[in-house]
Amino acid sequence: MQTKDRCIYPGQWLLPADRDSLTEWACVACDQYTSQPKYWQDVALLVGDKPSACHLILPECYLQEAQQRVPQIHQTMRRYVAQKTLLPAVQNGFVLIERNTSSGARLGLVVLLDLEDYDYARGARTLVRATEETIRERIPARMDIRRGAPLEVSHVLLLMDDPMHSVVEPLFEKRDELRKLYDFPLMMGGGHLLGYAVTDPKDIQSVYDALDAMRARQNPEDTLLFAVGDGNHSLAAAKACWEEIKPTLTPEQTASHPARFAMVEIENIRDDALHFEPIHRVLFGYDGDDLLDDIQVYLNRTGLTAQGAQEVRVVYEGKEVSLALPGSPLAVGALQRFLDEWLPEHPQARLDYVHGEDVVRTLAAGTDAVGFLLPRPGKDALFPTVRAEGALPRKTFSMGEANEKRFYMEARALR
Repeated sequence: MQTKDRCIYPGQWLLPADRDSLTEWACVACDQYTSQPKYWQDVALLVGDKPSACHLILPECYLQEAQQRVPQIHQTMRRYVAQKTLLPAVQNGFVLIERNTSSGARLGLVVLLDLEDYDYARGARTLVRATEETIRERIPARMDIRRGAPLEVSHVLLLMDDPMHSVVEPLFEKRDELRKLYDFPLMMGGGHLLGYAVTDPKDIQSVYDALDAMRARQNPEDTLLFAVGDGNHSLAAAKACWEEIKPTLTPEQTASHPARFAMVEIENIRDDALHFEPIHRVLFGYDGDDLLDDIQVYLNRTGLTAQGAQEVRVVYEGKEVSLALPGSPLAVGALQRFLDEWLPEHPQARLDYVHGEDVVRTLAAGTDAVGFLLPRPGKDALFPTVRAEGALPRKTFSMGEANEKRFYMEARALR
């Protein structure tokens, strides 16, 4: 199945047999609304007993219930397979995606990624790399789901820097010639989703030719082709599971084993509808005034000067304070540097990563909750920064707001 210098491949994609209930089927990425369990409760009420991808994932707001929920997820997957809830919809092809939200129409291509070409370690030189620091503690729960799972659904988004719009956009221009797979509104304000089958060998080859041309324009010593924009921890879990399985296989099995591959969607960072948003922080279980005092003590002790300081807005109990934090060229890096040192000494406090300024303000309005509002990051600096410095601080940016994240739609067999 592998071809030299190829890291993405066509695959067999499964879709629900019942195409009249796709709104209930597709749901948003599991790492969204982690401090808003009501969102997931509303999803459960909307879906009820209907087949849904939400029954195949573990929303992170329920991580503490993983021991009970993961076996239920596996059981549901096996039932969907046995009852043919999901059926093959595309054989040996890609899926062209058009996602419409308030930000515009965003294009993508669902493909199989060869995990041999991905590494989340800082300083990796693989074709596919993480953009942000990977939190190793967040990988095991995802591995528990993938181990023993007969199906894979995915919210992973890979970014490519394609200023000529040469990979995905030409397929979209000829979408009327492609077989439409689905066209429906997404639940909970997620916008609208359309999908088309890309199975003609000439169209598949056009993708490879465009990627080869992109690489030819790069510095030959620079191998970066795709940067993980979303879902890095899920992709890291897939990689870790593959590394577990690989030693048990023959060379022939290794070449084509389903676990060697992961479902991803590739998108062009130059897409006008792709907006980068900051991922804010909310600290629970600590007083805001006391925290500001602790930050000042930290600055005095470390001797960090105001030179090159980054502005972070701190909100709590109806107050708002502008804070200048030095120590990193990025505001999120300067803040995270302090939090990484402070949190182990304050086990009663809990940090969450939150999308949306309004959500931060709501969560920080009560007592013992402090919100940190970060500036919007720039898209143009992402690939040069990853090439030069490796992974950025964890949770540096978000591709759109929470309801614009990738929705689980297609599935594939892992067995």
